[in-house]
Amino acid sequence: MNTNSLSDREIETLLIGKWRYDTDWEKVFLQFKEDMTYEQTRIQTFFLAKPKEFITGNKFTGVWHVNEQKLCLIVKTLPKSLLNLQLSVLFKVSIADIMASFISLLVIENYKIIEIDSEKFVIMDAEKSIVALKSS
Repeated sequence: MNTNSLSDREIETLLIGKWRYDTDWEKVFLQFKEDMTYEQTRIQTFFLAKPKEFITGNKFTGVWHVNEQKLCLIVKTLPKSLLNLQLSVLFKVSIADIMASFISLLVIENYKIIEIDSEKFVIMDAEKSIVALKSS
């Protein structure tokens, strides 16, 4: 269904749930929740990108919304990052989470929503279109 006939709120309602898509270098799993938070897991399939995954982790959480038919993802935490150190039993330093929160003030992932229905959505990033399928 073309998004021209849908409001931002209707698009948000269709996005709620679990989605999966692949890019050239990674497999991405996204879960959009009703409280406007999301969980994203990125599995690197290109071996030169594996060191990045090792440092930042492969799981990201944040908040999301749709504005003028654009999906906006704002990263808030990197819960599986190597940089989130457990120094002792009582004290945890979340360097990666602090960095993610700071960077999210400057950079928001934006994707133009081209098409959406209850089974798939098509979004466009700066380079190409991405097709995501609903997963259970």
